[in-house]
This record gives sequence, C-alpha cells and structure tokens, in this order.
Amino acid sequence: MAGEDWTSTLLVLLILSSFLLNFTDIPQRIQLWRWSSYIRKRIIQLFEIEQDARRKAVKYLSEQGLKDPGKAIDDFVDNYFLISPVSLEPTDIIRRLRHLIRERNKSVKAYVREVFPDASEEVRQNAEVMFEIVSVLVLINKIVKHYFQLGLKYSNWILMMQLALEMPMIVRLAKTYDDAMDSFASGTPVGDGAGPLAVRYLLSFDVPEREVAEETLVLEGTVEGRKVLAIKAKGPGSSVGYPGEALRKVVEEVGRVSAIITVDAALKLESEETGEVSYGVGAAIGDPGPEKIEMERVAAEKGVPLYAVVIKMSEEDAITTMSEEIVKGVKKAVDIIKEIIRKLPPEEPVIVVGVGNTIGIR
Repeated sequence: MAGEDWTSTLLVLLILSSFLLNFTDIPQRIQLWRWSSYIRKRIIQLFEIEQDARRKAVKYLSEQGLKDPGKAIDDFVDNYFLISPVSLEPTDIIRRLRHLIRERNKSVKAYVREVFPDASEEVRQNAEVMFEIVSVLVLINKIVKHYFQLGLKYSNWILMMQLALEMPMIVRLAKTYDDAMDSFASGTPVGDGAGPLAVRYLLSFDVPEREVAEETLVLEGTVEGRKVLAIKAKGPGSSVGYPGEALRKVVEEVGRVSAIITVDAALKLESEETGEVSYGVGAAIGDPGPEKIEMERVAAEKGVPLYAVVIKMSEEDAITTMSEEIVKGVKKAVDIIKEIIRKLPPEEPVIVVGVGNTIGIR
C-alpha cells in the first residue's frame, strides 16, 4: 500500500509540474530571473570600467595642469552629439554630413581650448580623445541599462536573453576603450596608426612637408625613382586629419598623377592573424563617408587607379598600443606599396595616403 501511495503522489506531482510548466508563465519568469541576474553583474562591471576610464582621464588632465578635470569631463559627456542628416532625400547628403561632422569637430576643439587654454596642441588633441572615450563608455552603460530596464518593465525574457548573450562582447568592447586610455595618456602609437607609420617608413623624416589641409600634411620624396607625394595626419598628437580633402588639393596642384595608393588599418576576421596584409582596389579608409567619397571622386574624375593596402587587426588592436605584429605588417605593406610604385610609369608622381591616427607618430 505504501508503494502505491508513493506512486500516486509522484504521478500527481508530475501532472502538476507538467501543468505549471506548460500552462503558466513560471518558466518564463525563471528565465527572466536568470538572465537579469547575469546582466546585473555585467552592468556593475561596465560601471567599474567607466569609472576606471574616468579616473585615468582625470589623472592625465590633472598632470597637464587642468584644475577641475572632473567637471570638464562631466560637462563634455552627453554634449556634442551628432544627429545624422536626413537620408530619405539623398541629394547632397555627403555635403551635409561633411558639414555636420566638421562643425561638431570644431565645437569639441573649441571646448577643449576653453577649458585647457594653456595646453599645447598635442596635449589638447590627446585630451579630446579622452573626453570622447569617457563619453562613449557612458553611452554604452546607458544603452545597456535602457534595454535591461525595458526587459524588466515588460517581463520580456526574450529581450533579456538577447541582451545577456551580447554582454560578453559589450564588456570586451568597453574594456578595450578603457585600455586605450593608457595608450593615449602615454602618447604611444596605436594600431590605427599603421597608415601614417607606413608613410614614415616609405619616406625619411627629413623630406619636405607642409600642411595642405587642417591637421593634414603632404610629404614630398622619391621612391623607386618616382616622385611620391605622401599624405598623413599631423602628429604626434592624436589626429586623423582630413585625407580626402588633402588628396583633392594635392591632385589639383600637380595635375596628372599615375596612381593613388591608400594604406590603412582594417578590422580582421577572427580566423585571420593580426598584422596580415592584403591589397586591392578602392579607398582604404574607415570613414563615415565624406573623406572616402572624396577619394573615390578624385580618382574617378582624373581616371587614375585607386589602390588599397590594408593591415589587418582587431578593434582592440586598433585603439591600443601598437603591437610588434602590426609593425611587421606595416613593413610588409610598405614593400607592397614599393612594388606597386615600381610598376608605374616614372613620368608622373604617385600619391600615397596613410590613413589613421597619428598619436606618437610625427
């Protein structure tokens, strides 16, 4: 009889459990609790990363003589955002986007000059990057909290699950930005400086140079018996310059050119190794649009080849201190550029555009 009682009890429990699991929302609530608990821990981690980046920025700015860096950072965060132009009517969208980007850049530079009037140009440029990094980390935290609270508000366990699955990549990205603060504080070259570094390897430091666009230089030298005009942002402060505008001005000055060669860092696939080099056709530049399209338009108008040489790296590699693998990749890229130049007619100059951030690279 006792055995039959236990069997009956077990059967009742199984039926009740089946009913609860199949005809109530208890499983979804359990899932919601699981995912929300996981995300809460990651939100705390993101907050700690944001605070660490803020401390690094405050330390750097204080060392450079800024009296109240905390207030300067707080005033910058959430300000100076950019609203994309209307895309429903695509006519002149590039011109409008270029105007908005440049106006925002001017506003940021004016703000940094206002709070940092006695700093050198190099220090101000590095300070701009630090303000931007802290602002990005604050934005990441806000977006994560937004979707987290939406999931809780509407008991949406699917939204919570999606956010939880994305959290490892989000935390990894935030940690990368935090690590980048050390590189910009110390003024060491970062992976994204592969393009400008290639220009410096291609031409010696004693060649003539002049500023052809805002924070953008053109260097004149000879490679493989051909005249080379190399464009890069002005260093050693943190700047990417305006390579598209500079390219147009240089081409208009010299008239006919035999080719335009662009060299830049490029995001690698997970299956690729850092420092791998590839080359092809097109404009190698990670630009929102205005600078890249300017390069393409110049090449199309003049009917000259537009080559692209890229050094592969991850996003972490791009904004942290340049690794030995990337330096080796830059040297390989220079060899490829020389080989391309060698095959071009010697009568007309070649333009090489080194795209990227010039921090630590003169």
